[in-house]
Amino acid sequence: MTKIRAAITGVGAYVPPYVLTNDELAKMVDTTDQWIMERIGIKERHILLEEGKATSDMATEAILQLLEKTGTHPDEIDMLLCGVVTPDMQFPATANIICDKVGIKNAFGYDINAGCSSFLFTLVTAAKFVESGSHKKVIVVGADKMSSIVDYKDRNTSPIFGDGAGAVLLEPCTEGNGLIDSIMHVDGSGRQHLHQVAGGSLRPATFETILRRQHFIYQEGQPVFKAAVSNMADVSVRMMERYNITPETLKYLVPHQANMRIIDATAKRMGITREKTMLTITKYGNTTSATIPLCLWEYEHELRPGDNIIIATFGAGFAWGSTYVKWAYDGSKFAKPAE
Repeated sequence: MTKIRAAITGVGAYVPPYVLTNDELAKMVDTTDQWIMERIGIKERHILLEEGKATSDMATEAILQLLEKTGTHPDEIDMLLCGVVTPDMQFPATANIICDKVGIKNAFGYDINAGCSSFLFTLVTAAKFVESGSHKKVIVVGADKMSSIVDYKDRNTSPIFGDGAGAVLLEPCTEGNGLIDSIMHVDGSGRQHLHQVAGGSLRPATFETILRRQHFIYQEGQPVFKAAVSNMADVSVRMMERYNITPETLKYLVPHQANMRIIDATAKRMGITREKTMLTITKYGNTTSATIPLCLWEYEHELRPGDNIIIATFGAGFAWGSTYVKWAYDGSKFAKPAE
């Protein structure tokens, strides 16, 4: 029996038009362009400023582009999963809201939150539905309005995050391309180093939690950095060894875009150069759930059927993983996104 794999057959993305530069950020918090570039590697980030707009609106734009590029009608979609840290609201699921805004009527879906690893965890989950034969066209979208939980008085976290969305279409493939394998992990003891203090059932919103600014991102940089470097690199190297992938046979590493030093350390452990590493961090920052699909969107025009790519990610939880993908279509027919 021919094995069914879940293949990525299209990519769409969206970033809001407003660009927050390091120089402008320096007017809001005690920082400089040099400090941010040396420690993080981010030059600018896109921020969703429009009143009344949320994560679902960015996801909708990315999916509409995806549907147009792939010639897919909303009625053909039978599942939509959303990787997200900043849902529109606690309930209903942002995936449900997106379906309504896009006009997807014949699908079911839900949200998955694995911090910055949300997109990859969601992609791996969605792939199982395709591999089982039960679903033919599945959209996986990663989207976050991180500006809604960033404290712009905190010099340690405010330079890191931006807003954006990216989506892929998964379809069955019997020609050997698609998601080949994944190594996924969580370690809940890491939650103390990276979390949102208040807003959940443990500490519901009160006047006091708002005054204490506890509804923003809390991050202890050093423990997170050390865990991200070791874990992202470990699973990526293991994946290369498992499938005898060499730096020469690897087309691209697709790393989560959190910190340039983390990315460089992971690539070094894998024995690859920056030329084989997808990078969008300089102009988009850390868009959390959107970083991986934004990378695929930016580099789509360089990808060809059979190309070996390894996706690696690390996020709050701690949650991390690596997925080996053989690319399924010729991306040269799509122009590189405009700068």
